[in-house]
Amino acid sequence: MKTSICVISIYVPDISKAIDFYTNVLGFEISKHYGPKIVSLLHGDLPIILEENDKTSTNSEGQSPGIVLGLQTENIEETVAFLKDANVEFIIDVPTSCPPGKFIRIKDPFGNVLEYLQFES
Repeated sequence: MKTSICVISIYVPDISKAIDFYTNVLGFEISKHYGPKIVSLLHGDLPIILEENDKTSTNSEGQSPGIVLGLQTENIEETVAFLKDANVEFIIDVPTSCPPGKFIRIKDPFGNVLEYLQFES
């Protein structure tokens, strides 16, 4: 199974404050609004996604304020099967729709959250 980083997601409690910081302080530009709580920032070939999460601790979907690496897969169903065979801990084990395609969410052995994404053609 080939894996590559395809996106960095930053979960924040206040999207307006995050947009202000990342654009006005750090100089990123918004490339796309996916809705009122999700924006993509221009960052070369590796997009940075800001997504509002109003929880201060991990919620049922494993989101908390913090940074999550998005790993690209060509076949999300095969990836789920491979990860289950490897006894990986899932947060979301059913491919779920998101703006660019489908995703699943897992934890590494230390509790860090990773997402696998399959982009729609």
